[in-house]
Amino acid sequence: MLTVYNGAMTDARRKVSCPLCGTTNYFPENPQGKKVACGRCKNSLPEPGTVVEPSVDGLWNLVRQSSLPVLIDFYSPTCGPCAMMHPIVERLARRRAGEIMTVRLNVDTSPEVAAAFRINSVPTFVVAIKGTERARTSGAMSEMDFSLWLASQT
Repeated sequence: MLTVYNGAMTDARRKVSCPLCGTTNYFPENPQGKKVACGRCKNSLPEPGTVVEPSVDGLWNLVRQSSLPVLIDFYSPTCGPCAMMHPIVERLARRRAGEIMTVRLNVDTSPEVAAAFRINSVPTFVVAIKGTERARTSGAMSEMDFSLWLASQT
């Protein structure tokens, strides 16, 4: 499907990275109920704008392989500020669909990953691009402050 934006014809599709292998794929704008699979590993792809909770291996693959910036939300289910940030992160992921890959990692079930990222408190947000940490912030904040922080990092 082609869509016209400002007089230019473009494919109506968005980038999404595979939560299993980290490969960046194009996701059609309207898949019409069809399964969309990764071109490399054939794993089902999440819709762009979805906050995913990948496996530990999947997280490392995303951080290393994704051509999209990866926003990692380190949280604990018993953390009040983390729960407050979840809807903010989800709205931001939908708004930035195709521009960033947003993942959530429970530090209680994956303490080794939290240690590898030197996570000392939650919520902590890390932006990684092609295996390199580009930015980090901790604590709850307003949606506008969080959006501005992320925009300045990606």
